[in-house]
Parts: sequence; C-alpha cells; structure tokens
Amino acid sequence: KSLAAFEAELGGDESTEQSTRVDRAGEPWIGTDRDYTYPELLGRFYAILRENNLEATGEKRKYTIVPPIVTPDGIKRTIFANIEDISKRMHRSPEHVTRYLYAELGTTGSVDQGQHLVIKGRFKQKQIENVLRHYIAEYVACKTCKSGDTSLSKENSLSFIKCESCGSTRTVAAINKGFQAATKDRRRAERLAAGA
Repeated sequence: KSLAAFEAELGGDESTEQSTRVDRAGEPWIGTDRDYTYPELLGRFYAILRENNLEATGEKRKYTIVPPIVTPDGIKRTIFANIEDISKRMHRSPEHVTRYLYAELGTTGSVDQGQHLVIKGRFKQKQIENVLRHYIAEYVACKTCKSGDTSLSKENSLSFIKCESCGSTRTVAAINKGFQAATKDRRRAERLAAGA
C-alpha cells in the first residue's frame, strides 16, 4: 500500500484522526504507562521512514533532464545544441552519449566549434528525446532504486554502473552499431567472408 492510500484510509476514522493529531504534536506515550495504538505506531513508523528513506514510503523522486534543443540545418542535417549540458547533468561523457545517438539513429555526425552536435539526417526533437529516454533507462538510471545519481566505469572491456545512492552495481551492454540496411555490397562482403 502506498503512503497516500494509507493516509486516505486513516482519514475516514475520527479516532485515528485524533490520535494522528496527537502524534503530530509530539509523542504522547513519553512519560505514560499506556499501550500504544496501531495508528500511532504506524504514523511514527512512516514519519521515521520518510525522514530516512523517501523511496521506501512509495514516494519517488523523478529523474528529469532539460529537453534537447534540436534545430534543422538545411535539408539533410540536424543540430543538437545542448548535448554538452545534457551529458553533464547525466554525469556521462558527451562522446558516450553521442556514440549511443549515432547507433540508435543509424547515422553519423560531428561536433562543431560551439560544441553542438551536427547529425546527418533530419530528426525531430521527439525522436531525440525518445533515444535519450532509452539511454537514461539503460546507462544512467539505477535498476534497484531508480536514482539517476550513478557513475559509469569500464573495467576489462566491461562497463559498470555504480549507484551513489544505494551502492548497487550492474553491468551494461556495450553500445552496438545499431541498424544497418542490407545492401548488395554488404551481402556480397558477408558471402565472401562466410565462404573464406
């Protein structure tokens, strides 16, 4: 049960409202010899839990980033203006984010003098946002506590994500090349490689 559902359930009973009011004013059992009521104990438990660990109460902090600034540059290019800022907020190198973008979008590009990413092809802001969302889910967010406060490290050709909040560690897949269309030249090269 979430904390909000529990508090709503408590709101329907007058005696529990009164004990909750007493509980908020202070701890009524200090200096007395009476038994504790269930709502008092539960309220105290959730108050302590909320102070120490927000995720355990059912409330979640949402990981957000600024939206990408994407503008068309002519007919066949797209400029991703704030990749540097987004990479810093995710605590990742711009090169790693760029490689993932290239692999997922199936394209190439370059970085201009103003640290803007120039991507070959026409892409809308929504497409870049979706790719960044997948990147965050795979390479930034902790699977255990859903925190975005993680660090990416590489050891012996394996990449690891270590969560700074909960301390968990997991491996992540290397960035693959992405989709490549099967052209005549590629099929011919594959046949020659298979036959050799």
